[in-house]
Order: sequence, then C-alpha cells, then structure tokens
Amino acid sequence: MSPTHLAFSSAFVLGLSGLVFHRTHLLSALLCLEGMMLSLFMGLSLWTLQCNSTNFTVSPMFLLAFSACEAGAGLALLVATARTHGSDRLQSLNLLQC
Repeated sequence: MSPTHLAFSSAFVLGLSGLVFHRTHLLSALLCLEGMMLSLFMGLSLWTLQCNSTNFTVSPMFLLAFSACEAGAGLALLVATARTHGSDRLQSLNLLQC
C-alpha cells in the first residue's frame, strides 16, 4: 500500500471513528461526515488519475456534487433542530417525540 493510499484510508477511518465515538453534537457528526466525503473524493480522484481512463473522470465530480447536497441538507437539519429543540445535542433528539 502506498503512503497516499494509507493517508486517505486513515483519514476515512478517523472520520468514521469520530462519527461513531464522539456523537455529542450534530455539528461534530456533520464535520466527521464531511471529512469522510473529502477523503473519498481525494481517493477517487487519485484512482481516476492512476487508471488513465476517460470513462471515470466524471465520478469524482458527481461525488463532490452529492457531498455538497449532503452538506446543505445537514446544515438545514442543524438549523431546524437548533430552532425547535434549542440545541444541537444528539441526546436531546428522540424519534418518538417528533
């Protein structure tokens, strides 16, 4: 495994572990998701450069577009949650009360 693949893999695993173990605030969960998407984008871009194929050159841009949509939806949920519940703590959210 090359050092660049190790760096992108470890960045994804660090984002995933941050999402799993530090779920106190919604904003920290969104930041971990964005870190995971950024590492996926960098890895996919590196993979398309190594393949030297024009068939896969659009896929990193699709991933980046979906990541931007995910970030916008996450921030909208963060604002709506902060307005209705008064904070962005994940312990205050309960699906049975909605």
